Amino acid sequence: MAAALTTHQLIATHRPTLDQALEAIRTRAYWSPHPEHPKAYGEQGSLDAAAGKAAFDALLGTRLDLGQPGTDDFTGGEVSPYGIELGVTYPHADLDVLLPAMKAGQRAWRDAGAEIRAVVCLEILKRISDRTHEFAHAVMHTSGQAFMMAFQAGGPHAQDRGLEAVTYAYVEQVRTPDTAEWTKPQGKRDPLALTKQFTSVPRGIALMIGCNTFPTWNGYPGLFASLATGNAVLVKPHPRAVLPLALTVQVARQVLAEAGFDPNLVALAAERPGEGIAKTLAVRPEIRIIDYTGSTAFGDWLEANARQAQVYTEKAGVNTVLVESTGNYKGMLSNLAFSLSLYSGQMCTTPQNLLIPRDGIRTEEGPRTFDEVVADLARSVDGLLGDDARANGLLGAIVNPDVKARLEAAAGLGEVALASREIANPEFPGAVVRTPVIVKLDGAKPDDEAAYMSECFGPVSFAVAVDSASDAVELLRRTIREKGAMTVGAYTIDEEVEEAVVEVCLEESAQLSLNLTGGVYVNQTAAFSDFHGSGGNPAANSALCDGAFVANRFRVVEVRREA
Repeated sequence: MAAALTTHQLIATHRPTLDQALEAIRTRAYWSPHPEHPKAYGEQGSLDAAAGKAAFDALLGTRLDLGQPGTDDFTGGEVSPYGIELGVTYPHADLDVLLPAMKAGQRAWRDAGAEIRAVVCLEILKRISDRTHEFAHAVMHTSGQAFMMAFQAGGPHAQDRGLEAVTYAYVEQVRTPDTAEWTKPQGKRDPLALTKQFTSVPRGIALMIGCNTFPTWNGYPGLFASLATGNAVLVKPHPRAVLPLALTVQVARQVLAEAGFDPNLVALAAERPGEGIAKTLAVRPEIRIIDYTGSTAFGDWLEANARQAQVYTEKAGVNTVLVESTGNYKGMLSNLAFSLSLYSGQMCTTPQNLLIPRDGIRTEEGPRTFDEVVADLARSVDGLLGDDARANGLLGAIVNPDVKARLEAAAGLGEVALASREIANPEFPGAVVRTPVIVKLDGAKPDDEAAYMSECFGPVSFAVAVDSASDAVELLRRTIREKGAMTVGAYTIDEEVEEAVVEVCLEESAQLSLNLTGGVYVNQTAAFSDFHGSGGNPAANSALCDGAFVANRFRVVEVRREA
């Protein structure tokens, strides 16, 4: 059967977008081809809000048959953090059948070249973008994100990160020419002459291990980086967040087939309850690349045991904000309150430790003691979340019982400056919604150190009293070095303190945000401009996205012939 998508069509449609993306990663300026506003959808084949919700509702209680080889059963069991049983079942694979089938299509995919692979990936992303409303509900009801966050972070922002990975992959692959004529003079003798051919070859099958909280945002960079560099990709979703990635696999398989490639280049590995197939898959010889977001324990296990694979991990860290002084006290409090509250702190970038001198800080309103700063921050969070409707829109739902347990246990770790409260969600009575807790700790007490030097994932923050700004800087350094950090924030109007904080972050490889008081928050990053993680501290061994994230997913093989 003839391919429905020709090479000419794909290049004509998507090469302009690829060129714009290439310019964006060069300049680091703001750019996105994916609209953030829900009302931007509904034209030129994309689903509007009503159609997207109807498409999601139509999925509930159905079997999502992807037509994969080796399907020996169907499995499911996702329950939304909002209390809805999704009832969707997915193909369970016999890996001894599926993995060889995935390898079969790699030769044609490799030979297609970097540009064709890139525009096919962009077609996949375009079709996902057209279904953003549908995907948003899938992300919301697997992650617990509130709808607008699921729409933006799970939709256009995730698609941006996928496109960014494709763009970096393209750059690295075309760095080397396809062919070269090589001539070496030999004096009076005839010159030596060779024709050289250079081919980017994939490593093999890539395994993408999805996470519960951001299945698309964290999943798309690895998926598209591997696919764009010629590798087949096996998507292993978190068992609580299968649907968004299963839909992604469905779209990818459809586009690959229409473009004349083997759809088995992308496949889903859903697991039965308690099966735990990630460990089994991770050490199989066919798996040559692994992308993982999740706990430090399993990330460390992958790095130590999946020796046959190139492993990219984003693990846990202890994100820290140093508060020394500010010229906009109310803006600082407002910015921090939003950062602590967004998605109930269930982001790998959410601040956990607030390092504040015990003698207090300088502000444009006069000095504030440690206790006053913490009390004012607590009031700011209370004010932000005082209206239950607004609170539901910011907090979303607690993603799983482990987060709820950590939240409840945090109150016993120190003096509670802000108690967590339960909020009802009228639309979803089964949702578990909780406001953040802020606990005061003493940086000089060993017992308190055990709490603040461990990640407490969820809506939990520690206000840590330190003896001085210099002590705060050294504690910041030790935290990054020993525990890692995806983000660091600092508030200071002192040039020496700022210089010291910047130097720590440069030496320990941590991404820093200084004096944020407006509508940009420490726990948000923009594709094409910001680097998510650095790969230089224990929180992650790679960054989203840079050249290092893509370049080792392929190798260049040379064939030389005498001219």
